Amino acid sequence: MNSQRLRFLLLVSLLGLGACNEMPVRDPAYAATLPAALPEVPPEQADGAIYHVGRDQLLFEDLKARRIGDILTINLVEKTDASKKSNTKSDRTTSGTVTNPTILGTTPVFDLPGALPLASTKNNTLAASLSSSHSFDGSGESKQSNSLTGGISVTVADVFPNGNLYVRGEKRLNLNQGNEYIKVSGIVRPIDINAADNSVDSTKLADATIIYSQDGEMADANKLGWLARFFISAIFPF
Repeated sequence: MNSQRLRFLLLVSLLGLGACNEMPVRDPAYAATLPAALPEVPPEQADGAIYHVGRDQLLFEDLKARRIGDILTINLVEKTDASKKSNTKSDRTTSGTVTNPTILGTTPVFDLPGALPLASTKNNTLAASLSSSHSFDGSGESKQSNSLTGGISVTVADVFPNGNLYVRGEKRLNLNQGNEYIKVSGIVRPIDINAADNSVDSTKLADATIIYSQDGEMADANKLGWLARFFISAIFPF
């Protein structure tokens, strides 16, 4: 009785663990880049000024991201539409005939030894004929439409010599039935940044990588099992 109770408690525990919603996993490739840390005690300045290097506050410039660690908002305005249609048709017919040749003024006629099904055993010649016909007709059509809107704040990971900014960031959302991830990286020109709200459209990202993915129960429900994937894969022979 004790062993049955123990197995029952173990089964309940396993089911409880399976039902738990895991926390989002951080991707180090899209981790936030922090600005260089300033020393806790500022070095003593000998220039007699009231402002110190690295601790200034810009009063007459915009607040656009420009340094490593600065935050920039990416407006996701991605929309793609693609369609493709193809038709292929081919026909091929081949025929050939060989007449009975004339050898030394006579045409050879001979008898075959024994009886052959569906063939005459007497008065056979060297005449032959061959014909073949092949036909192929195929068509295909594909349409795809995708849209992604929203916003994500990223950090400046590097500043290139020409002033362009390499930015990257990740947003993690923990919902009832799983987690959602938005990952963005790319290169931004400072001139493309909107000075009013320190943002830039995703269509202006160079070498852009935009990933929207999810995990959890809802994501698993929308995936084919491994056996179903095998039957629709290219390696299935039928």
